[in-house]
Amino acid sequence: MRNFNRFIPGEEVGAVSQWDFAAVDTASLLLAAQAQAREDAADQARTEAVRQEGYAQGFAQAQAQAAMETQQRIAEFTRNQGEETAQRLAALFASTSQQLQQSEQAIAQGVLELACEVARQVLRQELSVNPNVLQPVIREALGLLLVDSKSAVVRMNPLDLEVLEEPLRAEFSSLSLTLLADARVDRGGCLVESAGTVVDASVEKRWLRAVATMGLSVPWQEADDEP
Repeated sequence: MRNFNRFIPGEEVGAVSQWDFAAVDTASLLLAAQAQAREDAADQARTEAVRQEGYAQGFAQAQAQAAMETQQRIAEFTRNQGEETAQRLAALFASTSQQLQQSEQAIAQGVLELACEVARQVLRQELSVNPNVLQPVIREALGLLLVDSKSAVVRMNPLDLEVLEEPLRAEFSSLSLTLLADARVDRGGCLVESAGTVVDASVEKRWLRAVATMGLSVPWQEADDEP
């Protein structure tokens, strides 16, 4: 154990320096200043962290608000666009439906007219090669007229008369028939007269009555038809 009460001779004393308490005070102040600086830096860091956190929260809230407003505007725009689009589609559908109906009517009209044209050609061919188709027509006309009278005049095309004269006289032997050839009557038609009443059973009249039931007005003879 060292003895601190021992007297130290002068020869054992080395260099001696004066003790200055001011140096101790300066060091203490320096240490205190450093500590204060560290504390200030820590406070500043905490303040900055709080500020950054607040900024981040504010930014996130602003971003969320902006996103919500954007979605609302997009939804509103989409809804308005949807309504406008629906209105345009409805108008387009109505217009298309009307055009379709008109087209269907035009097509149906065209089909009927085409069918009439085909029927007209077929009838012409049939009447030109088979005069016998006129016999039921004459029979029907005579049935309408011969109620009280026993006589009638039948006018028909000469070519038809040549074929039908004998069959008609045989079928209506009990009647007084006058069969006359008339070139003005088209083949397949006839004019039957009895007691001042005339039944026009010409092909043209019968044709017009037939097409009228379909709402058409198609003549039997076209302007460019050969006589």
